[in-house]
Amino acid sequence: MLAVQTWELTKRFGSQTVVDGIDLAVPAGSVYGFLGPNGSGKTTTIRMLLGLIGPSAGRSELLGLPVPGQAEAALHRVGALVEGPAFHPYLSGRANLARLDVADRRADPRTSRARVDAALDRVGLLAAAEKRYRAYSLGMRQRLAIAGTLLMPRELLVLDEPTNGLDPQGTREVRALIGSLGSEGTTVLVSSHLLSEVAQVCSHLGVMREGRLVAQGPITELQGAATRATVRTDDGEQAAYVLRELGATGVSVDAEHAQVRGELGAIAPEKAVAALVHAGVAVRGFSSGAPDLEDWFVGLTGEGFDVSG
Repeated sequence: MLAVQTWELTKRFGSQTVVDGIDLAVPAGSVYGFLGPNGSGKTTTIRMLLGLIGPSAGRSELLGLPVPGQAEAALHRVGALVEGPAFHPYLSGRANLARLDVADRRADPRTSRARVDAALDRVGLLAAAEKRYRAYSLGMRQRLAIAGTLLMPRELLVLDEPTNGLDPQGTREVRALIGSLGSEGTTVLVSSHLLSEVAQVCSHLGVMREGRLVAQGPITELQGAATRATVRTDDGEQAAYVLRELGATGVSVDAEHAQVRGELGAIAPEKAVAALVHAGVAVRGFSSGAPDLEDWFVGLTGEGFDVSG
C-alpha cells in the first residue's frame, strides 16, 4: 500500500519545466527521504502533493485519495511543514500552536491545552512555551513548526527541510523524532538536500535532479544496484573513453594516481575488463563493488553541492 503516489506529475512555469513527469511511490509506514540539490524540484513537488498548486500534467494521490479532487478528505490526515515556519511574532509558542489548533475543525477544544503541551514537549520546547515567537532562535522556530504538525494524530507527515537552521544537537533531536514517528507507523516524507540528514533514519529514498526522479526505492536496494569500478592504468583517457562507450556513468580520470573510476550500472565487470584489454588499454589492476551511499548519491546528482552537511 502506498501513502503517496504520482503518475507523470509535471509542473511548468511558462516555458520552464520544474518537475518533469515523476512517478513517486512512498510506501505506507516508511520514512522516505526525498533528496536532491536545491532547485531540483522537491518543494514544487510537495506543493503539488498538498494541493497548494496545481500540476501542469499528471496526477497524484495521498493516502489513496486523489489530490486536489478529494484534498479535504485527505489533508486532515496529513501534517505538513513546507518552506519554513510562519507564526505571529508577538505571540508565545504555546499561543501560536493554540491558534493553529482552533483552526482545525476536527480538533476537540476541550483537549487543546493538553495536545499543545504534548506537541511542545515532543520537540523540546515546553520550557520555552511562554516565550514570544520573535525571541525564538531559528532552530526553535523550526521545531515549533514541526510541533504544529503533531497537534493531531497524522497518518502522513510531509516535512520540507525540517533541520534547516538547527544546531547539531537540534538536528540529532529532529532526526530521532523522525525515526520514532516512523517506528510508530506514521509515514514520513522528508525533503532535504543533505544526504547525512536523512540517510540515518530513512528506509526509502527518492532522488531528484533537474526536475526528474533519477532513483527511487529502498536504500539497501538502491545502493546494492550500483557498481563502482576502479581501473589502475597509465592509459587514463583511453580507459575513460572505453568505459563511457560501454555506458558507464560518472567516469573520472585521476592522472596523479593512475586511476579511472566510474559507475558500471548493469555492465558486468568482466565485460568492462574485456573491452578495456581489447581496446589496448594497459590494465594494471581492476576492482569493483558497491559504492558507499555518499558516492552513489553524488554520482546521481552531480558534484557542486553539499551532500554531507
